[in-house]
Amino acid sequence: MQQPSRLLVVILNYRTADMTLRAAETALADMPKENAELVIVDNASGDGSDALLAQAIAARGWDAGNRVRLISAPSNGGFGAGNNIAMRAGMSDGSTPDFVHVVNSDAFLDPGCIAGLMDHLQKHPRAGLAGSHVRGEDDLPHSTAFRFPSVAGEFEGAVRFGPITRLLSSSVVAPPLPKVAAPVDWVAGASVMMRWEMLAEIGLFDEEYFLYYEETDLCLRAVRAGWECWFVPQARCIHIGSVSTGLKEAQRTPRYWFDSRRRYFTKNHGKTYATLALLARLAGGGLHHLRCLVTGRSPEDEGRFYRDLAEHALTARRSALTAKDLNSRPVAEDRS
Repeated sequence: MQQPSRLLVVILNYRTADMTLRAAETALADMPKENAELVIVDNASGDGSDALLAQAIAARGWDAGNRVRLISAPSNGGFGAGNNIAMRAGMSDGSTPDFVHVVNSDAFLDPGCIAGLMDHLQKHPRAGLAGSHVRGEDDLPHSTAFRFPSVAGEFEGAVRFGPITRLLSSSVVAPPLPKVAAPVDWVAGASVMMRWEMLAEIGLFDEEYFLYYEETDLCLRAVRAGWECWFVPQARCIHIGSVSTGLKEAQRTPRYWFDSRRRYFTKNHGKTYATLALLARLAGGGLHHLRCLVTGRSPEDEGRFYRDLAEHALTARRSALTAKDLNSRPVAEDRS
């Protein structure tokens, strides 16, 4: 008799212990009764989250049979690094899982979400990733199925002008969500299940990304290796979003977002392409602001976004030139 597939569910906590417990509760209710475990990683919160989580896990009896384990990360290496800790730990008996389901600490699974994702992966052998339909607490769907970022997509997303969107329709990064299960370029990491066979081949999350673009990078590596990424709308969850980062309330985009964006384009497409993507984003944003100035509308971007984007690019270029200059200096000989 064939054994049920081994499933590892991973929830990363950073200073959201109460919400993490809520996310864990919905995940546990939806997990198979056998061969399924949940690992919560406290990503060096430094606010007592690890102690609170450990106490709650024991008090609720979740640790019986290693159903739930808590791992405290020694440092906060970001989203990818934190999830990698759990994936490397694997199942409690030391075996590797067949599937890994990454769930955000502010994502709450509907009944049947896990079964829907796992069933889809089992029926599609080349499907390496399957992402959920994600909606907010207001029941409005979130854009979570995307095309890969490109120069044309950067320009279209920044200019926000109907005729250009129609002209560049095949490059729109966030097209309308598919109504039925469909292959897409990449899915958001709020609720995504991954096949271990794929991860063993292409590697885990790239830990050079602190936050943002790490799932885009992973999906791109998967697709380039011949794996498929799917959006599965029948597997549903609620997602609040940006609770750990505070990005929704932030007045300015944090530097790590710009770092991740630059790394994605440079790593996957080269420096020249990354420069073209930057110029396309700046040009599109400039045209959008000009049109808003003429029509009297308010720009849709955060106030300093494009200035910060340009300054980040210049700072990164100066740092690279300085490093190149230092590396090119002759090493003094020891003549003593």
